[in-house]
Amino acid sequence: MEPARANVTPLRDGDSAYRSPPSNIEAEQALLGAILVNNNAYHRVAEFLLPEHFAEAVHGRIFAAVVKLIERGQIANPVTLKNFFDQDTALAEIGGAQYLARLAANVVTIINAVDYGRTIYDLHLRRQLIGIGEDMVNDAYAYEFEREGAQQIEAAEQRLFDLATTGQAEGGFRAFDRALAEAISMAEAAFKRSGRTTGISTGFTDLDKLLGGLHPSDLVVLAGRPSMGKTAVATNIGFNAARAFKEKQLADGRTGAEDGARVGFFSLEMSAEQLATRILSEESGVSSNNIRKGEVSHEDFDRFIEASQRLATAPFHIDDTPALSIAALRTRARRQQRQHGLDLIIIDYLQLVRGSGDGRQDNRVQEISEITRGLKTLAKELGVPVVALSQLSRAVESREDKRPMLSDLRESGSIEQDADVVIFVYREEYYLSRGEPGRRPEENEEKYNERYERWHKRLEEVTGTAELIVAKQRHGPIGKVTLRFDHETTRFENYASEERLPDARF
Repeated sequence: MEPARANVTPLRDGDSAYRSPPSNIEAEQALLGAILVNNNAYHRVAEFLLPEHFAEAVHGRIFAAVVKLIERGQIANPVTLKNFFDQDTALAEIGGAQYLARLAANVVTIINAVDYGRTIYDLHLRRQLIGIGEDMVNDAYAYEFEREGAQQIEAAEQRLFDLATTGQAEGGFRAFDRALAEAISMAEAAFKRSGRTTGISTGFTDLDKLLGGLHPSDLVVLAGRPSMGKTAVATNIGFNAARAFKEKQLADGRTGAEDGARVGFFSLEMSAEQLATRILSEESGVSSNNIRKGEVSHEDFDRFIEASQRLATAPFHIDDTPALSIAALRTRARRQQRQHGLDLIIIDYLQLVRGSGDGRQDNRVQEISEITRGLKTLAKELGVPVVALSQLSRAVESREDKRPMLSDLRESGSIEQDADVVIFVYREEYYLSRGEPGRRPEENEEKYNERYERWHKRLEEVTGTAELIVAKQRHGPIGKVTLRFDHETTRFENYASEERLPDARF
């Protein structure tokens, strides 16, 4: 069989040549004939080959009819297919049902069926590439005021990635012993780590015990009302992971993470400078408010230098482009992983990501659903955990107990559905400090003082603390973790309760 080639006439001065899209009709005929002779040949290509992959439309229709019969459990041959094509005018032009008989008669062997199928699929990809290239050229020429050149690049990258990842034959079943070996390898890696986590450590001991770390392919939603400290928790987790990063060589020659993670932080709300100020405050211990106002001493600057030297080597990358679309976010994450490596993605925050509606006023619930599905898909594609911050609805404020629930997730139930883990950030101190009790008209002095004392005692108990409430975990238990919270630096730390402190007698 001749190799596939485009039909090209050499160009001469003053001449032009028409190039037909690449195809191999002989390979298509050979594959169809092999399947008609022995239907088992179909099962060798069924995983990756579809009717639309055939260059000749009639061959695609024959293949579709063959698939329909075989999947019904019937035999597909020129006799059983005759009724399908007696009324097919396109097939009649090339000989009708007799064409099927000739396909079967000219077959020598079915051994090469897979090779024929892969040739057909490869040429389909090439034709698709030609189409994408032509569309890119036409889109670039057709100036649209509402669509910038950068958006066209993102759309083209998305189409190329979709073309590269759909219809691949590398998927399918894996033997259980291979999956078991990978599970044991994960457990061994966890045993060797100091934190005993199978995933990426968050840096918070109790949270790691509950979750086992942040696991590849998981979508983790970190939610809370404004001023609860969502961004602070996310930056703490991100930098804890980046600081712990240790590089290792993978079997395929690429570098991976033995411990910790290379972090990509999409900051859609704050600029990179604002985020860096927060992180510098957390690391140096100097109030972020004082840093913004310039109220810092020489000692503070020394602490800045020490902190910046520690932070500078951490593999932590920030993208602060506002109003990113889900397609652009996925494109940039893939590019970052390809160029610099990426083990953990953090998005601040989910409601600021745009869908693919090109600016149209689509249904917001559907848009959020598209975004959460896109983030879950991204986590699986890249094999990394994705931490997405999310706002909560105002329903929390109307309840006496303001601890969040899954029903408080804003705008779409798909957030709860698509997330593997949902964590709420809750600071009781925030609400108590703004709810100092006043004296009621019917209340005497004694009762008021008792009520005020209870409020004051509770406020003292929760001051400087926060709760991370794991409300959903697809692969493990739910529960609550207490952390220490520093208002000045917006830093979260492991909480040491009195029972954990060493006995003063020793």
